[in-house]
Amino acid sequence: MEQVKVAGGTGVIDTNSVPTQPELPQSLRIALATGQMRRPLGDTLRPLLDLFADGEYQVAGPERLAEDRYLTPSADWPPADVSRVGYYRTAIKSGHRPVAVVLETSDAAVILDGHHKIAAYREEAILPHLLIISPLS
Repeated sequence: MEQVKVAGGTGVIDTNSVPTQPELPQSLRIALATGQMRRPLGDTLRPLLDLFADGEYQVAGPERLAEDRYLTPSADWPPADVSRVGYYRTAIKSGHRPVAVVLETSDAAVILDGHHKIAAYREEAILPHLLIISPLS
């Protein structure tokens, strides 16, 4: 678990409402798709964190989703691109663990990135691997 500070953030992602799905740079999308997350996570996730409002946040993971935890999608659910879900199902079956990103507040856990990954994990009956970003109060 890491604490990170956002200074000069754009505030595109609002922790007080369900945010829209952010556009991520390809290097971060690849790291999440392969589950190859480098430490410190704050550095790896910097392009995403810079979309948040200035403040302090906690970043944790990758970790498995708790069985009783409900996730709120920030995009259409279920994801429309079944071929993308199939791609992740194949990866998961072969032992890879792609990582989804969730914004967790006191009100909800919102999927910021990884709708297709979570759908694939569910179809494979495996708990998804998540990176969890939480604002510090």
